[in-house]
Amino acid sequence: MNPQANLISLSSLILGTTITISSNHWMMAWTDLEINTLAILPLISKPHHPRAIEAATKYFLVQAAASTLLMFSSTTNALFTGQWDITQLTHPTSCLLLTTAISIKLGLVPFH
Repeated sequence: MNPQANLISLSSLILGTTITISSNHWMMAWTDLEINTLAILPLISKPHHPRAIEAATKYFLVQAAASTLLMFSSTTNALFTGQWDITQLTHPTSCLLLTTAISIKLGLVPFH
C-alpha cells in the first residue's frame, strides 16, 4: 500500500473514532462506526493473501450485521420513547439490542 493510502486510512480511522466518541446522535455515531469499518478493511487485507481477503470479508459482514442491529436498536428506542439522543436510551429492548450490537462490534466473548 502506498504511503498516501496508508495515511488516509489511518487518519480516517482516528477521525471516525474521535467523532464516534463525541457524537450525541445515533445517526452520527453509526456513520462514524461505518467510517471506521471501511478504514480498517484495507489495513486487514494489506498482505494480499487469500486468508487476509477472507478475514477482511468476514470482518465486513460481521460489522455490517452489528451496525444493522445498532440502527434497529436506536429506531426501536425512538419508536417507544420518541428520542434519538444517545443518552436517552431507556427502553429495555433497545438497551439489550444496543448492548448486543456493541458487543459484536467490540468482539466480546460470546460474540467473537
